[in-house]
Amino acid sequence: MPIIANPTLARLRDGKLALGFGVSRLRTAATPALAKAAGYDWLFLDMEHGALGFETVSEICLAALGQGITPMVRVYASALDEGARALDNGAQGIVVPHVDTAEFAREVAAAFRFPPQGHRSWGGPAASYGFRLPGAEVAQAEINREVLVVAMIETGRAVANVDAIAAVPGIDCLFVGTNDLCGDLGVPGQYGHERVVDAYAAVTAACRRHGKFAGMGGVQDEACAARYVGMGARFVQAGTDQQFLLAGASARAAFFAGL
Repeated sequence: MPIIANPTLARLRDGKLALGFGVSRLRTAATPALAKAAGYDWLFLDMEHGALGFETVSEICLAALGQGITPMVRVYASALDEGARALDNGAQGIVVPHVDTAEFAREVAAAFRFPPQGHRSWGGPAASYGFRLPGAEVAQAEINREVLVVAMIETGRAVANVDAIAAVPGIDCLFVGTNDLCGDLGVPGQYGHERVVDAYAAVTAACRRHGKFAGMGGVQDEACAARYVGMGARFVQAGTDQQFLLAGASARAAFFAGL
């Protein structure tokens, strides 16, 4: 069986916007189908802040593979082994928070690719082939090309080191975690503050220099979101299941309350 392609990686390679649907509360295999129907390209399965267990994450990832939507899993910065396990069980990409240095970026890149590019362990037949492999050597090379490895830039220290981080082979995308970055820069919730704008300028410029994708998450203000997409952000987390549910349910409740 041929490898199941990573549709988000394909969109990014074509210079297109790839929209992410955050998942921290939904639990069923319908999640990727609903996100796809709503116009999203990738799932942001949050094991750092969300309430998802590993078995649930794997089930949602496996369901996503048949829906044409990329399952991405965010792990703890200190749990890179869990990221590799997620890739073995259906994920097509990993998001790692708090990548502040090139040294840690190299650890991240090596953890999620097979030799010679990294030191990911071989776990046997892969979900990305429907568990029918063409042979380990071919499979490992193809999987290396289809895995999307994302480093989160969330602190002033990371911004100061962003050029060195972007230069690390095997890191595909630098994804600005805007809420944490705002907090670290001393301007919590101020998505359009000049310090945040300068940080996005540094990240997007580093991505252009080194052929990486720029990403954006956590921006609630639409004018700011449009600005950062205009600066080059293409891997964009648009919101979360909790936000979408509250927004839709609140609007519907307000309508009936006003009758």
